[in-house]
Amino acid sequence: MRCWPRLGLTRRPPGVEACHRERKRVVIVGAGFAGIAAARALRHADVDVVLIDRRNHHIFQPLLYQVATAILSPADIAAPIRQLEVKHRNLSVLLAEVTGVDIASRTIEAASPGLGGRTIPYDYLVVSTGMRPSYFGHDEFARHAPGLKSLSDAETIRAKILGAFELAATTEDEDERARQMTFVLVGAGPSGVELAASLAHMMNVTLRGNFRRIDPAKAGIVLLDAGKRVLPTYAESLSRRVTRRLTKLGVKVLTGVKVETVDAEGVVAGGSRIPSATVLWTAGVAASPIPKMLGTKTDRAGRALVDPFLKVVDAPGVFVVGDAASVMQDEHPVPGVAQAAIQEGRYVGRLIAKELKGRKVKRPFRYFDKGNMAVVGKNYAVLERGWLRTSGFLTWLVWAFVHILALPQLQNRLRVQRQWLWSYFTGQRSSRLIPESRRIG
Repeated sequence: MRCWPRLGLTRRPPGVEACHRERKRVVIVGAGFAGIAAARALRHADVDVVLIDRRNHHIFQPLLYQVATAILSPADIAAPIRQLEVKHRNLSVLLAEVTGVDIASRTIEAASPGLGGRTIPYDYLVVSTGMRPSYFGHDEFARHAPGLKSLSDAETIRAKILGAFELAATTEDEDERARQMTFVLVGAGPSGVELAASLAHMMNVTLRGNFRRIDPAKAGIVLLDAGKRVLPTYAESLSRRVTRRLTKLGVKVLTGVKVETVDAEGVVAGGSRIPSATVLWTAGVAASPIPKMLGTKTDRAGRALVDPFLKVVDAPGVFVVGDAASVMQDEHPVPGVAQAAIQEGRYVGRLIAKELKGRKVKRPFRYFDKGNMAVVGKNYAVLERGWLRTSGFLTWLVWAFVHILALPQLQNRLRVQRQWLWSYFTGQRSSRLIPESRRIG
């Protein structure tokens, strides 16, 4: 039976590789913020690390909405995962999708494109598979209301937005033109707010003068949410400021309104139909299927319930981190944000490294809140950290600085900085392309 000593992979049906492995193996599923943080924490550990993801790139998700609204291109916010192998000598990257987990035998099943399934043994397993859009039991909405969790999602949304204006400029039917120029966003959390504000700036500035037959500034943006206010996780004072800012930008904010139907003609919300050709879903998220494969308890969103050390109970050597984990601290859930995922991944990586040296970790995971930020168009952002609540231009500068530094590679930082400066002073956006493969109708 063939085997690869570094990865320990075999094709089925031969089963798990039989060759001897001198070092322990840590398998990390998911190369998001948490997964990469865990891998980096294990960089100098005496262990073989296998990082598995179904994509070959890591995405800086906080800026996905800027790809969707044509400010940035996909390459600006993404970096190849395999580049980690250059500096991490104990790391191997595998392009595959995990299809099963066997806790008893300490193996996972993974399928690589065009190569079939493989069985991969592990000594430690770190699950960091993140979240996906949740339609709250109405998965049929997905056909007409794409979510925003991947580069493909962002490109789909960009094509729908730009295509809507093209169709509006083509049709002779006034009602159809109005439908094409009405954009409905479902969900007023940070993603919905940032997307709505960026879309408003595109209509009022970027596309101004680009069409002879229509005025993009007359397009309508409707932000819907079933909750009582926008940014429900932020303080009410900041929520009110953001609502006023969105209204000033031309966004119609409707809260306390539940979406009942999403179809090809638009949405039905609060008993009223809103004709729209572009409905975007930023309302909710659910965990990937992998946490349920572990056989442990999950919360309503499908996230694995873990102990204070981020371990899965009754599953030795198995950890769940990031958005895939439900972590409680001081009787409150740790928020599903990038900074929490990074801290969890780093903690688990260091914990495993200590256990490999025979040291027992006694201190449980403790989340340190660095504050939450949301940008609401040009020159305006909000920040909340404990008692500190700020908004305005200076907060926006802080937001820009923090996000530039957080990008995965130097080339990403240089590209984004250059594009932001160009867009700031000219109002133009460099990624206004509709791929031929994407239907705009």
